[in-house]
Amino acid sequence: MIKAVVFDFDGLILDTESVWFECYQEVLRTYKMELALEQFAPSIGTHGTEFLDYIDLTLKQPGISAEVDQAVSRLHDQKMEHLEARAGVHEYLAEAQQLGLKIGLATSSNRAWIERFLTKLGLADYFQVIRTSDDVTKVKPDPELYTQVVTALGVEPYEALAFEDSLNGLTAAKAAGLRCTIVPNPVTSFLPFEHHDLRLTSMTDMTLTEIIERLNESTAKG
Repeated sequence: MIKAVVFDFDGLILDTESVWFECYQEVLRTYKMELALEQFAPSIGTHGTEFLDYIDLTLKQPGISAEVDQAVSRLHDQKMEHLEARAGVHEYLAEAQQLGLKIGLATSSNRAWIERFLTKLGLADYFQVIRTSDDVTKVKPDPELYTQVVTALGVEPYEALAFEDSLNGLTAAKAAGLRCTIVPNPVTSFLPFEHHDLRLTSMTDMTLTEIIERLNESTAKG
């Protein structure tokens, strides 16, 4: 039986990832570099130097990625000013609360970033437990974020349902023992998702109650 829901943030609650991709494309074009989605996608849902190393290598200028990153961050801040939560997010959180489910958030981003947008979107009060990159030694695809969240919520991993948009997030959730419903965004929809419990194109496709009923039924049959 599902007793808790755990949400990712970037790309799932707020589609920052599509905006990051657009910003990198715009800035890199000024350096005469074209960025394909396939080159950007592996960095989604995690943090690391691989993507920045790729920029340095492609532009043949060691360290130029730091300059690019700063320009991208400035542009991203401008574009984020008017961004809204993805369709269905408010409804899922309200429904989870009405159902008496525990609600957590597990994100590879830092706490300052998350709190900034959760407050702006009016969502902060829904979450009983939030774990960010500030709380762990390894971010997704490592399962530590999810393990910490379910422990703090006081539920077993198999009693929790994760919502993710990225392959790194799905890998982390499943490795921690959670069920996982994926709701890809435009920049993650082509990723090779496997072993998820359910896939939606939007959170408006099904109510949270319908998702939980379907997962409970599949467990009973299994």
